[in-house]
Amino acid sequence: MNDNLKRYRAILRGLKQLYPRRLSGRQMQHMQVLAALISGIVGSGQSQLPAIANKMSGMVQRESRIMRLRRWLKNEQITPGSYFAPFAQALLASLGREALVLVIDGSQLGRGCMCLMMSVVYQGRALPVGWVVLRGSKGHCSEACHIELLQQVKPLVPTAASVIVLGDGEFDGVNWLQTLADHGWWYVCRTAKNAILYEDDVRFSFAEWGVERGQCLHLQHIAFTDQRFPLALAIAWWDAAYRDPIYLVSNLELAEEACFYYRLRFRIETFFSDQKSRGFYLHKSHLADPLRLSRLLIAACLAYIWLIYLGTLTNQRPLWRRAIHRLDRCDLSLFQLGRALLEHFLNANLPILVAFQLHPL
Repeated sequence: MNDNLKRYRAILRGLKQLYPRRLSGRQMQHMQVLAALISGIVGSGQSQLPAIANKMSGMVQRESRIMRLRRWLKNEQITPGSYFAPFAQALLASLGREALVLVIDGSQLGRGCMCLMMSVVYQGRALPVGWVVLRGSKGHCSEACHIELLQQVKPLVPTAASVIVLGDGEFDGVNWLQTLADHGWWYVCRTAKNAILYEDDVRFSFAEWGVERGQCLHLQHIAFTDQRFPLALAIAWWDAAYRDPIYLVSNLELAEEACFYYRLRFRIETFFSDQKSRGFYLHKSHLADPLRLSRLLIAACLAYIWLIYLGTLTNQRPLWRRAIHRLDRCDLSLFQLGRALLEHFLNANLPILVAFQLHPL
């Protein structure tokens, strides 16, 4: 059995075992193509359809494999809600015993498209749980788009989980913050230095605080913007490691806690770099249609979660770690360890383990 076929069959078994609903004949065909996409993305390290097709198993001609992938990406029955959300829900359930830290951010993907992504932070990585793709060059999405993504992810989160949402300066709109609060979620979001605050009837901006390097100033129970949105915390924070101060709004009660969580926001950058220049080159997929790019993300995100799972196995099992890397220190990320362990499975003719759930921290 060649590597492509072995990898594909293992992925298909893993998908079927974790998919919560009984599959119809048409759904099984969709799942088979999804397994082929995941296998081709991981095998090739690329997101362009010809490269993926080169790593697909089967005797049909290469052009026929490419056409099969294109039909799947065009199929209106294929949605993240149908073929990704069940796995994201299982992932969040596996991590939901402790607080879930969700990070929201955007990045340019494909040709002229923006992806707004929400991810859960796990061991230094950000694992995708939902996204919205729209046309547009790099820049800010609308507040309505932020809320749309939130409403997509909310049903996937365990009802008893404590949730903290982190966002950069794009995510300080009062409708967005109110929606988070209405869901009972905590938030820490960055804002601009000229953002307006009110203490009683005194109007001022963050910049007027005059925070100095090494300081963290905060005010409690204050109003934000001219809409007088109530905040538990407004923070002006200039960490010694930062070039410039940052300004935060939060419904947490403690400034130290808000700053601790906000440091985790930068973890989402690891996801985009793994999906792009360090991993699957998703920004070079050549797809310009947001819906098709959103469907490709189903496979790319499942591939990413799977490799992170393999990376965690590597750290848990010294024999596998010794086979692919040194034991005294680790210079590789979980994503890189996962790719290396998969190669070890193939080279040593070992069973390939596939899962899309992770152990809680």
